[in-house]
Amino acid sequence: MQTETAIVEMKKIRKEFPGVLALDEVDFRLFPGEVHTIMGQNGAGKSTLVKVLTGVYRADGGEILLEGNPINPESPLAAQKLGINTLYQEINLCLNLSVAENICIGKEPRKLGRIDWSAMYRQAEKALARLNITIDVTENLSVYSIAVQQMTAIARVLNSEAKVLVFDEPTSSLDENEVEQLFSVVRKLRDEGMAILFITHFLNQTYQISDRITVLKDGRFVGEYRAENLPRLELITKMLGKELTVFSQRARRKGAEESGHPDAPVEAGKRGGGEPLIRAEGLGLHGSVEPFNLKVEEGEVMGLAGLLGSGRSEAAKLLFGIDTPDEGDFFIQGRKKKLPSPKQAILEGMGFCSEDRKNEGIFDELSVRDNIIQALQIKKGVFHSIPKAKQQQIAEKLIKELSIKTPHAGYPVGKLSGGNQQKVILARWLATQPVVLILDEPTRGIDVGAKLEIMEQILNLSKTGMGIIFISSEFEEVIRCSDRIAVLRDREFIAELDGENLNEAKIMHIIAGGK
Repeated sequence: MQTETAIVEMKKIRKEFPGVLALDEVDFRLFPGEVHTIMGQNGAGKSTLVKVLTGVYRADGGEILLEGNPINPESPLAAQKLGINTLYQEINLCLNLSVAENICIGKEPRKLGRIDWSAMYRQAEKALARLNITIDVTENLSVYSIAVQQMTAIARVLNSEAKVLVFDEPTSSLDENEVEQLFSVVRKLRDEGMAILFITHFLNQTYQISDRITVLKDGRFVGEYRAENLPRLELITKMLGKELTVFSQRARRKGAEESGHPDAPVEAGKRGGGEPLIRAEGLGLHGSVEPFNLKVEEGEVMGLAGLLGSGRSEAAKLLFGIDTPDEGDFFIQGRKKKLPSPKQAILEGMGFCSEDRKNEGIFDELSVRDNIIQALQIKKGVFHSIPKAKQQQIAEKLIKELSIKTPHAGYPVGKLSGGNQQKVILARWLATQPVVLILDEPTRGIDVGAKLEIMEQILNLSKTGMGIIFISSEFEEVIRCSDRIAVLRDREFIAELDGENLNEAKIMHIIAGGK
């Protein structure tokens, strides 16, 4: 039912934050009767563009047209009044109210000044029937599954004058059957003429549901494509900004380090002849990552490669005890272990650098020294305080070893550059002398020189016998550092590569659905 006239048109949208140009004259069109997906890696500008459309942010430049008329929503409520409705990943409903009350909230039918409950129940049933859902609308919403709660949220939107529906990561908490149920509803609404903007990181789901795809990279518009005319491999190359022909294919060969070739990979450190440092067997968490097998040997760098949303970080959080698996087993040097918390993981000799440096990494108001000493103090326990002189000694040693550029150890870490902040986080874990170190996007958001220094440190650490799990969105980085690479797609480990197969072309073909 798609028409030739766009219901939403965003022209030359510009949005700037302090020090960051998030959107650089981005174009976007959405037509009635279509499902349109925006794709791109972290920092591509997807979320910012949607937030400009839905009134969360005000654009610094460009214009937005709704049915040909200029609009400038100042808030999400203003956008809703214009007919632009957003269904968020975390459902914004009142679980203590009935299904009917949630659907009709703020628009309850009234009779003689009071709520007409019978009319409200009929109204709610009618809205759900449009979605082919039949449930008891008088029941509290809390008794129903997440999938039914999502349908209730959709029904509430349909109970208003909705022109545009924005789905923000709606499948992240759903199983396969619930995803298909949601997609059936989305297709039904599309066929009725609704304009739908769908946000997902899952490649398979993108092609299951999309009629049109817009690709962004680094805040810029790459292109708009009909889904059937955009092969998966081509989509990936556009998201990454590189043609397949320019991706290097570095051979892994003994003695490459001594060859003097600038692109030669560094051979892994020494190998233990016994048990792996860590081993996961069928480890998984419903709704987070499918069961997977993984092992890390002594002195080995194990890379995890995949697009945003593939399950890399989720797997890392399972291994470090941030999330608790609901199936599978985990072994540390042959001993079966339960990791109920990150603290227990630290005591077992593991370290973890989160991908979110600002919110989960640094304590920006504390000093470099205080940041470095945090994990070691946790490992020793609250009753074994590290003397100030010892803290200073540890901090100065690591500042020197990692070439952290800071005036002194007592300098606030928040005033350092991103690359030096990342080195401080790395120093924090090195202070604990971990057996296995998990690095989730350790080079994100830092300059090229700092990236090379971080990667050099990773390779040097592996030579000492430390096991490292290295996660990066940059395939070149993963290949340069890793001895083996596990490839993930849509929350699933789908392949493991080593030797001559460690090249970006192979990784991209696998992610795109090849063997």
